[in-house]
Amino acid sequence: MLSHFTVFGVLLRLVAAASRTSPPSGSITVCSSGCNYNKIQNAVNSISTTSTSAHSIFIYGGTYTEQVTIPSLAGKLTIYGYTTNTASYSNNAVNLQWSSSLASGAPDDQHTSALINLSKNVAVYNINIKNTYGKGSQAVALSAYNTAQGYYGVGLYGSQDTLLAQTGNQVYANCLIQGAVDFVFGQHARVWITKSVIAVTEGGHYITANGRDSSSDPSYYVIDNSAVQAASGFSVAAGSVYLGRPWREYARVCFQRCSLSNIINSAGWTVWSSSTPNTGHVTFQEYGNTGSGASGNRASFATKISAPLTIGSIIGSDYTSWVDTSYL
Repeated sequence: MLSHFTVFGVLLRLVAAASRTSPPSGSITVCSSGCNYNKIQNAVNSISTTSTSAHSIFIYGGTYTEQVTIPSLAGKLTIYGYTTNTASYSNNAVNLQWSSSLASGAPDDQHTSALINLSKNVAVYNINIKNTYGKGSQAVALSAYNTAQGYYGVGLYGSQDTLLAQTGNQVYANCLIQGAVDFVFGQHARVWITKSVIAVTEGGHYITANGRDSSSDPSYYVIDNSAVQAASGFSVAAGSVYLGRPWREYARVCFQRCSLSNIINSAGWTVWSSSTPNTGHVTFQEYGNTGSGASGNRASFATKISAPLTIGSIIGSDYTSWVDTSYL
C-alpha cells in the first residue's frame, strides 16, 4: 500500500506543475509597494459590482493581514497568488491572515473569516488563507457563500470551523484544509473536495459537520481521492478523530477513494452529542478508502456504497463551464 506521502505525490503529478510569478495580462496587482494596490481588499473594491467583464487580481508574495470580502459581482473574478508550483499549495508565497472568533467579538461565524466570498463565478489559485486565532472558539478561514466557486492549490488553516461551505456549488482541488473541530462545515452547499490533504491538528474531534436540515436540501460534501492525516508538526493519537458528525439530522457526507491514516476511529462517524444525536436521517458514506483508518466496525448509521459518486452528480453536469478541469 502506498504511504500518505507517496499518494500525495501521485496526486500532485496529475496537474502539470508550473510557475506563476508574474501577473497575467490585464491583472490588477497587489504587493507591498509598486503595484496597483497594497491591500487585497482595495484591489477587490476597484472592481465595479455591476461590470459583466471578467477581472483578475495577481498578488505578489507576502503576508497580508486583513479581512477580505468579495461582494456579489456581475462578472467572473480570478485571483492568483505568486507561486513557483501552481499544482500544489506547497509553494504558495501569499498568506492572507486574520485573527477573529466568536469569542473575540465577531457577530457570527461568517464574520470571523479571513476571506468572505459572496460572489458566484470566482476562482482562487495558490493563496494560503489563515485564521490565526487558534483554539477555543469558532474561527473561520474561508466563508464560501455562493455558487461556481473554485479553489485550486489553496491552503486553508484554522482550528475550529476552518472552512464554512454554506451555499451553492464549490470545488476544492489540490488544496490543504487544516483544522481540529468541525473544520469542514456549513448547511446548503454542494462541495467536491479532490486530490487534497485533510490535515488534523488535534485528536478528540471531527472533520466534517454538515448542517443539511431536510431531505430536499441539496447539500452534499464529497471528499474524493484525498489524504486524511495528522497535520505536519502535530501529534494526533491513533483512533482519536472521526470523519464527521451531523450538525443537523439530514447531514450528507461521503469520503471516497481516500487514504485514511490511523488517526481515524474505527467507528468512522459519531453522533452530534449524546443528548442530540441527529442520526435519524443522515447519509454518511464511504467507498474504496484505504489505509489503517479505513478499517473497523463503522457506526450503525454509516454505509459503504457500491460505486463512487461522480462530480457531475454532486455539483451539476455543467461543472465544466466553471471548474478548472486540469485539476481534476
